[in-house]
Amino acid sequence: MAKMGQRAMFVVLAAFIVVLLVFVCGMRTQALAQGQPIIYPSKGQSQEQMEKDKYACYSWAKQQTGFDPMRAGATAQAPPSSQGPHGERVAGAARGAAVGAVTGAIASDAGKGAAAGAAGGAMIGGMRQRAVARQQADAQQQKAAALGQQQAGYNRAFGACLEGRGYVVK
Repeated sequence: MAKMGQRAMFVVLAAFIVVLLVFVCGMRTQALAQGQPIIYPSKGQSQEQMEKDKYACYSWAKQQTGFDPMRAGATAQAPPSSQGPHGERVAGAARGAAVGAVTGAIASDAGKGAAAGAAGGAMIGGMRQRAVARQQADAQQQKAAALGQQQAGYNRAFGACLEGRGYVVK
C-alpha cells in the first residue's frame, strides 16, 4: 500500500511539474513575441537622440499606465511555499493516526486503528495539498494574465510616444 501511495504521489507531482513547465514556456514565448518593439528613426534621428527619446517615452508610458517593465520581472515571481511537498500528507497522517488509535483502543486494537487512521489521514492530506496547489496555480495564472495586460498597455503608450516623436514602431 505504501508503494502505491508513493507512486501516485510521484505521478501527481510529475504531472504538476509538466503543467507548470508548459505554462512557464508559454508565458516566455508570449513575452518574446511581445518583446521589445522595433524602432526605426524615420526622420534621420541619431542613435544618441533615439536613446534620449526612448528614455523619455519609457518615463511617459510608465507614468501613463502605472506599469514599469523594468520592475515587472521582480514582482511576477511566486513566493516560496511554506510547507514541503509532503506537509499536508504528514499532518493528515498524524491527525488520522491519533483519531485511529483512539477508535482502535475502543475496538481493542489501537495499532490497527492508528494505521488505518494514518492511511486515511494521508489521503485526505494529499487531497488538501492538491487543492492548495490548484488554487496557487490559478492565482499565478491570473497574475500572469494581468501582468500581460499591463505590459500590452505600456507597449501601446511607449509606441504612441515614439511615433509622436517621428519614429516608425513595429
